[in-house]
Amino acid sequence: MARILITGGAGFLGRRLAERIAATEPGGTEFIVWDHVAGQLPTGAGSSSRVIVGDLLDARRRAEAFADGTDVVFHLAAVVSAQAEEDFDLGMRVNLDGTRVLLDACRAMATTPKFIMTSSVAVFGGDLPRRVPDQWPTQPRSSYGAAKALCELLVGEYSRRGFVDGRVLRLPTVVVRPGRPNRAASSFASSMIREPLAGEAAAVPVMPETPMWLMSPDRAVDALVHALELDADLLGLERVISLPGLSVTVGDMASALARVGGAAAAAQLDWQFDPAIATIVQSWPGDFEATRAKELGFRVDANMDDIIRQHMSETGTGGAQ
Repeated sequence: MARILITGGAGFLGRRLAERIAATEPGGTEFIVWDHVAGQLPTGAGSSSRVIVGDLLDARRRAEAFADGTDVVFHLAAVVSAQAEEDFDLGMRVNLDGTRVLLDACRAMATTPKFIMTSSVAVFGGDLPRRVPDQWPTQPRSSYGAAKALCELLVGEYSRRGFVDGRVLRLPTVVVRPGRPNRAASSFASSMIREPLAGEAAAVPVMPETPMWLMSPDRAVDALVHALELDADLLGLERVISLPGLSVTVGDMASALARVGGAAAAAQLDWQFDPAIATIVQSWPGDFEATRAKELGFRVDANMDDIIRQHMSETGTGGAQ
């Protein structure tokens, strides 16, 4: 019976991931769902599964999480981009130090568990080509991106030493996220679809020509599960994978909202330029070759319209008018 630890397990990706895995083998997987707020166990979780609430840097909570060992760690917990930029110490403490202590907990087990971490396009910045190739060097322009880039190196090094079997996925911006806006600089990308479909106004803080690299929630979970199943021999020493996504402008997203959700929904968009958010978002690349990821079997969404339809189907909101 596999044991899987999910940090950030109360978040929407963590919940979806746990439900997806549990559905494939009901009762056959033990889950440790760990977050700073209370999460919940997936339907069909093994009888020894449990929820842990607390800080990654809390040694007692960490001892509890690893008490019975683990076969897989999905490390999804993070302080998001805008918040990490506003509070440098908090961002580095959670995003960098939190990752390091998890890796050391895995190292202490001496069993080489799989360690699957989500990274971000925010590791890139500076003078970028129109389409970023797989081997383009990281050059972050935010504290969040810097911490993620450092964690990528850590996972690679711990994998090289045989402490973990690491897999790092550079996720595109995931839309449409459920719930309410958070402190991520990219949060508007979900808000500008989610809120108008629910009949609410949504601020768009960047220019329409701003490019975005996007992925649906379902495709993000697909990628995490696929990373779990990948043979380590296919990865070699290169443990970081830039995932395929959709390259669209924010204006394209607004047009898709009008096509799928209707003119009334699109009219709810309030274009309010915010230089602080725009500076962060504009430092991110808007297109990737993602050749290696495609060769490894990672899939891409068909188009923005389908992503919006998926959200509408799940939430029962919106409808073309």
